[in-house]
Amino acid sequence: MITYPDTSFLCSLYRKQATSQRAVNFHKGLSEKLTVSSLLLLEFRQSIRLQMRLFAKDRSKGFSKLEAAAVLRALNSDLAAEVFRMVAPDWADVHRIAEELSGKHTEINGHRLVDILHLATALHFGAEQFLTFDANQKRLAEAEGMQVPV
Repeated sequence: MITYPDTSFLCSLYRKQATSQRAVNFHKGLSEKLTVSSLLLLEFRQSIRLQMRLFAKDRSKGFSKLEAAAVLRALNSDLAAEVFRMVAPDWADVHRIAEELSGKHTEINGHRLVDILHLATALHFGAEQFLTFDANQKRLAEAEGMQVPV
């Protein structure tokens, strides 16, 4: 079974959050590796860098450069150890699926492009499960018939 996470799930794996224990437990219980794409990894790294910038401007927001570096090292270590199944999608097909999702759901429920692209990527890969802690993303995935077990 193909399981595809979004950035909220990856963040919960790599940085202590209210959802971290659920993410870690679910990940440990998987019989197959999580499937990831370059888009997912790009957004994850971007979010870490943004948190670092927020912290530099206001220490009550985001997190330190030291913590960000540790998170990115941990991710790179896991990628080198092939903890995840890295797959290169056919981006033209992902964009076609994303256009369909956008047309069906965005006007009614409001979805960010990157969320549409993550779900389109999961559908392109034939994923049956989509992992997210974002309520709007969960509604979108469930509307498309995906299981959202966390």
